[in-house]
Amino acid sequence: MTDERMKDRLARQLTLSDAVILGISAMIGSGIFVAIGPAAGAAGSGILLGIILAAFVAFCNATSSAQLAALYPESGGTYVYGQKQLGPFWGWLAGLLFIIGKIASCAAAALTFGYYVAPSFAKYLALAAVLCFTVLNIFGIKKSARMTRVLTLVVLSVLAMVFVAALFGETVEPANLNIFINIFSIPGILQSAALMFFAFAGYARIATLGEEVQDPRKNIPTAIVTSLVLTALIYLSVTLAVLLAIGPKHLSLSAAPLVEALNAGKFASLSPIVKFGAAAATLGVLLSLILGVSRTAFAMAANRDLPSWLSVVHPRYKVPQYAEIVVGVVVALVVVFGDVLSAVGFSAFTILVYYAITNACVISLAKEKLLWPRALAFIGLLSCFVLAFSLPLAAIIKGSATIAGGVLIYFLQAFIKYLKNSHKE
Repeated sequence: MTDERMKDRLARQLTLSDAVILGISAMIGSGIFVAIGPAAGAAGSGILLGIILAAFVAFCNATSSAQLAALYPESGGTYVYGQKQLGPFWGWLAGLLFIIGKIASCAAAALTFGYYVAPSFAKYLALAAVLCFTVLNIFGIKKSARMTRVLTLVVLSVLAMVFVAALFGETVEPANLNIFINIFSIPGILQSAALMFFAFAGYARIATLGEEVQDPRKNIPTAIVTSLVLTALIYLSVTLAVLLAIGPKHLSLSAAPLVEALNAGKFASLSPIVKFGAAAATLGVLLSLILGVSRTAFAMAANRDLPSWLSVVHPRYKVPQYAEIVVGVVVALVVVFGDVLSAVGFSAFTILVYYAITNACVISLAKEKLLWPRALAFIGLLSCFVLAFSLPLAAIIKGSATIAGGVLIYFLQAFIKYLKNSHKE
């Protein structure tokens, strides 16, 4: 896309630090406050190996996303890359998977916020959060970035407190770190890695906002890798401390494992602060997710793969206002009728397939356009499929049905266009 065309689209308002904070915010929250429970249930203390594996797969995918985002600095992420490198069908499928999978993630984040604050009013609070952030996003991405920065700093402070309190709460038991591996534990570790990948996938928010990042060829790769590495270190540190404090069994059974870790020791009085941090974390995830989904919808609408009015940009705030509103409404509907746990597995499956397409795009790049070795993309592609089919069967079935439905819709639309063109001739 030329600079002249870019003037008529979204404005480059995000600095490198803005992009890093958005990436960290998108990852910190979903895993620490949602996914580590079921991941520990699948692998026990082997969740630490699952986090390392998930981070490695995410790194391979991140290098693919980073070099594609630098090459094609437009909103839409793999929807754009798939079209440019593999053809219209693969781009359309990637866009569909991202929108559907991340809408489920938005609902999960909103509901998690509600359950941490007031379980009896969880859905009402979730709907209020979706409404507030939809309105906030309409008034410009810089305002959203500032809010995300504040929320992320709050969350990081709370996680640092949890790390210290869990280690010095006088409940630490080294025997809790039994990560002996045998042939029977490998499937559990793979499943835990797949569930934790749900959390790490947030780095792609930077790529989907590629049209709004300053100096994209330099800043996007730097921001993606930086936010991913920092998040992996935070996840490992906090999970290690919580495992030592309460063990994998209590971790897997608790709906609020970080609160459980504090309640078990002498710092139980600090647990309300952890609940506040969880609420802030899930709000940060929700904000960044809504941004990413609306930008992909905007990109698809600009190419007429979704209704064209979704690509309208607000003349003052330079954001896709109608895409923001529609995404907010759909997320609200999922909040009303959905639940948290099923959303995690479904989102993980669809996003792993999404990143498989991302890696395939990099594999197809000419050698002179590569910023990292092509082997990383091959590893990422294979790893995505291994983790996707290590998820619970229900998630695999729902995700596969979504893909099949997407394929059917695409070719049905293509057939209708063919008939229309034949009639004109």
